[in-house]
Amino acid sequence: MSKNIILTNQEIEHKIKRIAYQIYETFVDEKEVVLAGIASNGYLFAEKIATELKSISTLEVLLCEVQINKQQPELPITTSLSKEAYANKGLILIDDVLNSGTTLIYAVRHFLDVPLKKFKTAVLVDRNHKKYPVKADFKGISLSTSLLEHVQVVFDENNNSYAYLS
Repeated sequence: MSKNIILTNQEIEHKIKRIAYQIYETFVDEKEVVLAGIASNGYLFAEKIATELKSISTLEVLLCEVQINKQQPELPITTSLSKEAYANKGLILIDDVLNSGTTLIYAVRHFLDVPLKKFKTAVLVDRNHKKYPVKADFKGISLSTSLLEHVQVVFDENNNSYAYLS
């Protein structure tokens, strides 16, 4: 199977910067914001957004890693922050790819047990193949693909990122 690069490292950096500015505009009246990244690539993407957000704003950024079983999303979800740590705050749920919406909708359900000031979602790639009524408030790119195609985002240890379609 061939790899078709859909986002280069530079394009991903631009998307991260734009999403960070959109988050800042949305949460400008807040003192702090929680970036909840779905493990593992969603959390890496959240870390990159957090770095950019800290450089452009005065917001205090809390990072939260969300552990969800993607094969069995109905199983209990755990987070690196306690519910009290993100209660009554603005929260952005972040993942790398929004495919069917299954992972995101179950993660959203988890966070609905806690009162939040604002709740938004962000993804790098929106596949437009949702089977659940979930949308990304902030997205890097929307992509109409066939169900047989697979989108993969790579964040490597050398800080070189790319996304490809196979």
